[in-house]
Amino acid sequence: MSAAPSRTSNAGLTLRVVRKGEDLAALSADWADLYSRSSVATPFQSHGWLASWWRAYGTPGRLRVFLAHRDGRLVAAAPLRLEYRLGCRVLTPVGGGQSDFTDIVADASEVDAGLRELRAGMLAQPGWDVIDLPEARPGATIRRLAELWGGGAWTLPASTCLQMPGQPIEQMMAGFESRRARRLRSALRKLDAMDVSTAVVEADRAEQSMAELLRLHALQWESRGINTQHTQPRFMDHLARAAKSLVAADQARLMEYRVSGRLVACDFTLVGKDFVGGYLYGAHPDLRAEADVLTMLLRNNLAMTHRLGKPVLSLLRGDEPYKAKFGCEAVVNQRVMLGRGARAAAYAATAGARAASRELLKRRCPRLAERLAAWR
Repeated sequence: MSAAPSRTSNAGLTLRVVRKGEDLAALSADWADLYSRSSVATPFQSHGWLASWWRAYGTPGRLRVFLAHRDGRLVAAAPLRLEYRLGCRVLTPVGGGQSDFTDIVADASEVDAGLRELRAGMLAQPGWDVIDLPEARPGATIRRLAELWGGGAWTLPASTCLQMPGQPIEQMMAGFESRRARRLRSALRKLDAMDVSTAVVEADRAEQSMAELLRLHALQWESRGINTQHTQPRFMDHLARAAKSLVAADQARLMEYRVSGRLVACDFTLVGKDFVGGYLYGAHPDLRAEADVLTMLLRNNLAMTHRLGKPVLSLLRGDEPYKAKFGCEAVVNQRVMLGRGARAAAYAATAGARAASRELLKRRCPRLAERLAAWR
């Protein structure tokens, strides 16, 4: 494997840096083994997601994947890439803005030892000023690394994610006030009357089903300001390829919904260690005109979450008002920045000032803030 020279530490660990996409692709077996030994890694840190994303979005020469081994076994990994921002050389996560949770990966049996080796190895590597992971969920490994980092560690609030207990929707409604429960029961009865059928998509059909999902997603948002990222060929290529890999590894589910044999909706849901997360769906406008699509998806996804024994169903990033009727709990990600030197401190200060300005704009001019967020 082509990588930076290995370095041996007093703890018996070795560290190397992978810089080529083909070498990242070749890590599949070792990465899957490490992922299985991590207690908090999410599908956004799976090899299938990362390798697919790099193939679609990566810039040659910018890959920086830090790998810590003990006796030939991978015990910690930081999948990063080099960017230039605000006059700084910044290491940002492979997976970019398409990942709702950004993190590094470590063996749960020796998290601190692996992270200390990563820290020492990263600090010994020239060519960067700041590590910037924008969406660290509670319990993320990068948060532990920040605690071990020493000087030059900063955090800021990031995206809000809504989640609910992993229990059937009928059980969830038992805790609602009567008016909200009545509305949901009415929506469920309407769905039952439509006789919507569901089918699980296997890995060999995942790419074809994802193409249908994205087609329906485009129809769903036609004339309503679709996220332009979702219409780009490289996003479609990445998601189709990643879906096939994740479905095969039981790290995701693809569902198709039909009425009278006609495909009316597709849903792509991630399966993490301790959550199920709704990533993207597409629904035909005809279905949206007749039924509450979100209620349909949530009923199925809550049942799946309960069946898999996961404690929560996450709606991932976004706290849109239309989700409020389900009584979700809000959980806030963190932006974690680790650095060295004066440039890093200046970078973190600028990031904090910009975050404060966005929050002020959101409070005083919420509609303008929404338009700017959509434009970004």
